[in-house]
Amino acid sequence: MMSVAHDDHYGPWTVEEVLALGEDRGQRRELMGDMLLMAPAPGFKHQRASLRLAMLIDAAIHATGAPFEVLEAVNVVLPDGLFIPDIAVVDAAAAAEDPVTCDAEAVHLVVEIVSPSSAGRRVDRLLKPPYYAEAGIEHLWRLELVPAPSLVVCELEAGRYVERQVAEAGRVSYVEKPFPIEVDPGELVQPRG
Repeated sequence: MMSVAHDDHYGPWTVEEVLALGEDRGQRRELMGDMLLMAPAPGFKHQRASLRLAMLIDAAIHATGAPFEVLEAVNVVLPDGLFIPDIAVVDAAAAAEDPVTCDAEAVHLVVEIVSPSSAGRRVDRLLKPPYYAEAGIEHLWRLELVPAPSLVVCELEAGRYVERQVAEAGRVSYVEKPFPIEVDPGELVQPRG
């Protein structure tokens, strides 16, 4: 469940004010325009999928030798907000100094794992993509967990995201861009043992 209030603060928020709240592993704080969005830490299925997909992406990047780094839950500063994508692929140079934030210009891919709540689904599917597109982030992947896991691969074209591919659970799919990767979305969420 997402909320837009915070104790002792009234009116619009800025990126600086959100960052000044400090780190909170139990809650994500994002800024959409001047509105603060708060969500609890994601569930186990979500975290399992994020870790495994990040590992697959990292291996694919390593195999190409591209100067990118894969990060989970990093602060990405956009022209009109601050988002925390589940996974971000950024220029290695932008991550080298151990910053607290990353400017959108250094981001090549964002992955959003769709929240199970109705508010979270709206934010991940409808509200965030235009902000990422405005920032010029070339690739957006959306991992849907229900009713069955699927990976929706989108690419920026003429200022908006165009769906290029949908990888379904139970089949290994080959995703070519922004780097070659083979993925079965169903394998990303399966518990061990």
